[in-house]
Amino acid sequence: MQTPVNAFKQALHNKQAQIGLWMGLGNAVAAEICAGAGFDWLVLDGEHGPNDLTTLLSQLQTVAAYPGANPVVRVPHDHPALLKQILDIGAPTVLVPMVDTAEQAAAIVKACRYPQDDGKGGIRGMAGTRAARWGRYPNYGKEANAQVCVLVQAETREALKNLDAIAATEGVDGVFIGPADLSASMGHIGNPMHPEVQAAIEDAISRIRKAGKAPGILMGDETLARHYLSLGALFVAVGVDAVILARQTSALAAKFKDSLPTANPANDKGRVY
Repeated sequence: MQTPVNAFKQALHNKQAQIGLWMGLGNAVAAEICAGAGFDWLVLDGEHGPNDLTTLLSQLQTVAAYPGANPVVRVPHDHPALLKQILDIGAPTVLVPMVDTAEQAAAIVKACRYPQDDGKGGIRGMAGTRAARWGRYPNYGKEANAQVCVLVQAETREALKNLDAIAATEGVDGVFIGPADLSASMGHIGNPMHPEVQAAIEDAISRIRKAGKAPGILMGDETLARHYLSLGALFVAVGVDAVILARQTSALAAKFKDSLPTANPANDKGRVY
């Protein structure tokens, strides 16, 4: 059996826009429901969601039944040992938060690659784990480096200062702009819609594309999400599972209970991680 092609990575390299959903509930049943919805990619959030290796594994196994829904695991930090474990349980794509320098980005790429003779190898430890389907992908060790997709998050003033170098880092496939943390870093906590933040996001999308890499973002506001796509963002998450559940359940209850305030979807405008 040949190591599967990472269709999500391939689409980004082909400059094909990918529409995604953020999943932070940490539940395989919820993951299955979302995987069947038709999104191109799904974030399994291990940074802010209640996830660990076991819950992430169960969700990866569940999503695998839906080939069109490409899983992306967001890790809580960039430690090489954790990245190794996430890849070993079969994550084809990792999203690493709070990357502020090109040196940090290069270290992440190195942690996600096996040693190779081509000078582009890394420090990922060898093991016959789920990623290799316990040896059923016999050439996984030689083929994995080309298929693992590495996405890094730029979400601080420092990251924006170093964005060109981060995006130029070999092995980085895409750079995700984190609106919530970026707005906080810029002094506009809780307000990613602030004009200064929006200007920074638009500039970042342009710079990432100029470097030949894929820009990404999470935006729950449809108008803004479409705007980012028109600017060249290639992987855009357009909603969050927990927000969708909270909004829709509140709206349904309010229809039948006069004592409850009517849910206002406008309150969720721009709600992001």
